[in-house]
Amino acid sequence: MDLADTSKKQSILKQLDREGVRNVLFTDCLRQQDENVKKIVPLVTELVESGSRFHREEDRSYCLMVIGVPNVGKSSLINAVRRTYLKKGKASKVGGEPGITKAVLTKIQVCERPIIHLLDTPGVLPPRIENIETGMKLALCGTILDHLVGEDVIADYLLFSLNRLERFSYIEKYNLGEPCDDIQHLLKSIAVNLGKTKRVKAITGVGNITVQLPDYSAAAYDFIRAFRKGELGKVMLD
Repeated sequence: MDLADTSKKQSILKQLDREGVRNVLFTDCLRQQDENVKKIVPLVTELVESGSRFHREEDRSYCLMVIGVPNVGKSSLINAVRRTYLKKGKASKVGGEPGITKAVLTKIQVCERPIIHLLDTPGVLPPRIENIETGMKLALCGTILDHLVGEDVIADYLLFSLNRLERFSYIEKYNLGEPCDDIQHLLKSIAVNLGKTKRVKAITGVGNITVQLPDYSAAAYDFIRAFRKGELGKVMLD
């Protein structure tokens, strides 16, 4: 929940309940000490031991699998639980893009009492995304590789979403003065503001010359990165 609007917790819980999801914990795995991370092992242990397939005469050791969409923080969750219960560092590689975990890794011990191992897994998405807007939301959140959609397209959708939600923090961040609904104008302003330019050869009637132009790709990257880092505020797309 490091990037989510925590004031929306109840509406999130109601939606999950309608979908049949129970036993929800909101965690911030980037914090060194998160109270809800400490609740994961007791909750999981209780759920396992209350299951009909649990045999008390067997050894109390569990192997669990962490499942979620790409780049949602599965590896960060494993590392946070491991840090909390074993006081050890990272055991699963994390990154800011989908596809960091490419295969089911070896078992990672995260707790001694009871003995619990977690399996980190590659992110999974439904084979068919129901509509374009859902796909754009997934792309904006970094669950799809940017180049598959196009950073300019993602940046355009981000600007549309911020304006629709009346979240205008980008105005102050990039010294714009007023809201903008033209992605090309915004990217040009960002490029100028950040000094992001590129040298391009231009053909003229008197020969070739080199000119400095705004680097729209670099500006789009910075705009998207700012959103994903929470620099534009905690924005909920749904």
